[in-house]
Amino acid sequence: MKQVYNPYLPLYEYVPDGEPHNFGGRVYIYGSHDVPGGTRYCEGDYVTWSAPEDDLSDWRYEGVIYRRTDDPSNKDDRMQLWAPDVTRGPDGRYYLYYCYSFYPEIGVAVSDSPAGPFTFHGHVHYPADIRGGAEVKEYMPFDPAVLTDSDGRVYLYYGFAPAAEKEMKIDPEMAEKMKELTIRLPEFGEDGMVVELEPDMLTTKGEPRPLIPGGHHTAGTGFEGHGFFEASSIRRVGDKYYFVYSSHKSHELCYAVSDRPDAGFAYGGTIVSNGDIGLDGRDKPVNTLGNNHGGMVEADGKWYIFYHRQTNGTEFSRQGCAEPIEIAPDGSIRQVEITSCGLNGGPLQGEGAYPAAIACHITCGTTLDYIDYNDPVMKRQTRITAEPDGDGKTEQYVTGIEAGSRLGYKYFAFAGAKTLTLTVRGDFDGTVAVSGDEQGRKALGGGGLAVHSGDWTEVSFPLSAAGKTALYLTFDGEGALDLKTLDFC
Repeated sequence: MKQVYNPYLPLYEYVPDGEPHNFGGRVYIYGSHDVPGGTRYCEGDYVTWSAPEDDLSDWRYEGVIYRRTDDPSNKDDRMQLWAPDVTRGPDGRYYLYYCYSFYPEIGVAVSDSPAGPFTFHGHVHYPADIRGGAEVKEYMPFDPAVLTDSDGRVYLYYGFAPAAEKEMKIDPEMAEKMKELTIRLPEFGEDGMVVELEPDMLTTKGEPRPLIPGGHHTAGTGFEGHGFFEASSIRRVGDKYYFVYSSHKSHELCYAVSDRPDAGFAYGGTIVSNGDIGLDGRDKPVNTLGNNHGGMVEADGKWYIFYHRQTNGTEFSRQGCAEPIEIAPDGSIRQVEITSCGLNGGPLQGEGAYPAAIACHITCGTTLDYIDYNDPVMKRQTRITAEPDGDGKTEQYVTGIEAGSRLGYKYFAFAGAKTLTLTVRGDFDGTVAVSGDEQGRKALGGGGLAVHSGDWTEVSFPLSAAGKTALYLTFDGEGALDLKTLDFC
């Protein structure tokens, strides 16, 4: 039986900021393109993957759809392509909206196919009678989202509204960039914005206006504690419009709902946090917190939220994940937990081998309850990392395992497995406790663990697990360890 787990793309692929769209019965994922061990966001060209809506385990690589140098503004390749979005325009063609790193301009590319490739179409601009027309760009940067409504009208959403929070510590370089933007572009650093576009998909109909309040403007709005930060995403669900965004907590994707595409949005709640913060009252993260960006999609009658996680001890190597969600009859969406089984439609089979890097919970003694963009701690924590596999790609595994490290996998369905084999390497003397819950109250196995080798080595333990259960590995001892696979038999 074919399965899919989180991350839903091959482990060597890094497509964060995922915007999923169902075009013609296939789900296409558009996003940024990170690299393993990256030193800045979005170092790659845009690529896309797609899957049939009735089988979200069958992802197909569609190739490079747009290169960083395809826009005349970046012919010298000095900037990175940040989070994009795609819509099917009123003319039946597909339009890609994108921005470059801290550059005050939104670009547009077009294709006859949702799989691309896309060719440069132009830059979003004002009409000639407003603020100098195409010469003025200050409203135009950051995380564009786009909606072609059922009446053929097209709306563009974007914005960046940083707000100081205890959940986020920003490195000096990024802080200076934010300061430059909010001084030079005062309207830009306040709220999530919206503007309607002309049929040419480039010219605005008038000036943009605020849609969602940023963190400094939430008092009395219902958005308190969850003001707009970045990561605009828009979907129509029946007669309602759902605006998904990253709040100024950064690790969570929230939503707001309106009867209109361009006004009247009311705060709905949090859909997902990449550390499960807020889920059932949780205030301590189950994973290293980092920025988040994603969107909703309906596939084969079910709804899903796409989001991303951080790897390689940095903010710059992010991988896409997804979870099923439910839209209640009253239109609300309950926050969902992050899992390893994601799009699988149920728990993973409790037999055979799995990559250790599908862990949805990774904590250690230095896990923080805020985001530290300075990165000094992330690089020393228990984390997913990658190394060349000799075949032009990378092999992912968990590294930095030491006393106090805990890895969690949700969920498996066991029906007879009696042994758990870990493929490990390192220099470690201690124990591993295997349990069905985070607190370790539901013991499933484990035992002594002594590893003294730089080569991958298999170590087996008795396992007593039945039915659907989470699987937690909690380590204690001296030294450090890498973990590549888990094998149930």
